[in-house]
Amino acid sequence: MELDQEQQQFSMPRIGDKAPEFKAVTTQGDINFPSDYKGSWSILFSHPADFTPVCTSEFMTFAHLEEKFANANCK
Repeated sequence: MELDQEQQQFSMPRIGDKAPEFKAVTTQGDINFPSDYKGSWSILFSHPADFTPVCTSEFMTFAHLEEKFANANCK
């Protein structure tokens, strides 16, 4: 590794910060946030680690409410 390579540092957004732009591969297909969601509401979840029980019930509740969110133009 060369010493003159530019390093980028990223910090986790805090409540009230603007969400960062990103691309991701999801179980629902590729996304480009936020451009794929212009004109609609979006909900971002944060999960602390793989295979932990934290927020599992919240994920399931949102999955069961998918139709209601779609009717409210929330992708």
